Amino acid sequence: MDTVTLGRTGITVAKNGFGALPIQRISAADACRLLRTAYEGGITWFDTAHFYTDSEEKIGLALAGVRDKIILSTKTMCQSAAQFNEELDTSLRSMKTDYIDVYQFHNLPVCPRPGDGSGLYEAMLDAKKAGKIRFIGLTNHRLGVAEEAIRSGLYDTIQFPFCYLSGEKELALVRLAKEQNVGFLAMKALSGGLITNSAAAYAFLAQFDNVLPLWGVQRDRELAEFLAYQTNPPRLTDELRAVIEDDRKALAGDFCRGCGYCMPCPAGIKINDCARMTLMLRRAPVAGYTTPQWKEEMEKIESCLRCGKCASKCPYGLDTPTLLRRNLEDFRAFVKEHNI
Repeated sequence: MDTVTLGRTGITVAKNGFGALPIQRISAADACRLLRTAYEGGITWFDTAHFYTDSEEKIGLALAGVRDKIILSTKTMCQSAAQFNEELDTSLRSMKTDYIDVYQFHNLPVCPRPGDGSGLYEAMLDAKKAGKIRFIGLTNHRLGVAEEAIRSGLYDTIQFPFCYLSGEKELALVRLAKEQNVGFLAMKALSGGLITNSAAAYAFLAQFDNVLPLWGVQRDRELAEFLAYQTNPPRLTDELRAVIEDDRKALAGDFCRGCGYCMPCPAGIKINDCARMTLMLRRAPVAGYTTPQWKEEMEKIESCLRCGKCASKCPYGLDTPTLLRRNLEDFRAFVKEHNI
């Protein structure tokens, strides 16, 4: 079994983390079964967020009885010290625990620091002194904020998108985290579903001994793949290298990662789904993306207000309205070509 130690935290776990964002989409019974199966299979790091609706509650229902045997990380998007304490206490109650191992600032546009006037970092320190959290982390999609957090010496972990579609800047961030002894949590390790070969994804990330992948899991078959890697971890064979190179060529350029920080849309467009339609038609079962419901969702792009709000919030600097229009045109052409 591959293991990873998360920097100065000293926490060592199997190199398989459970990303709990997707379990908000399934029933409590199904989520509890999935979480328990993950734990019984050897996964001990579970990552969620206050923002992920009932994900924390489901973790509490499933894992409260084994709290001393697992690591819990969650996140807050709070903007004030008062809100910070309220959200922290809610997360503790939801997960049925009196402490959180790693509490993270969730994709804030800045890196909170002591004395910056927000009181946020001071609230983190107070919570740590009170025993409510063990370590302080930050998650982000902005390279500049992530790099600042790592160099600041204020954060024990950083969570950032990282997979084999990442570029040199992301690789440099991973190296910097190792140099600074900051634990690196890799979100979007499957690039929001664009990467369909989990063995290739795992083998790539296995090269980095300071990186813990967080796999977003929603289905039994998905979990079964990662649990199999507990005892038989994939390595970068020539075959898997070829898969990676083919994917890099196919997905080169600007594409939507599906993070959802552009939402909500004032025109009701599901931006983080619709802006990825062209890619999903090439990489996923077509039937699931050409239903009457999807046709209706894609046609909503015609009502785009061109207000620019989505583009201004995109952490990757994408021209989202143009990307949406291009995806609508590709979708219409695909439907017409296949007479769907």
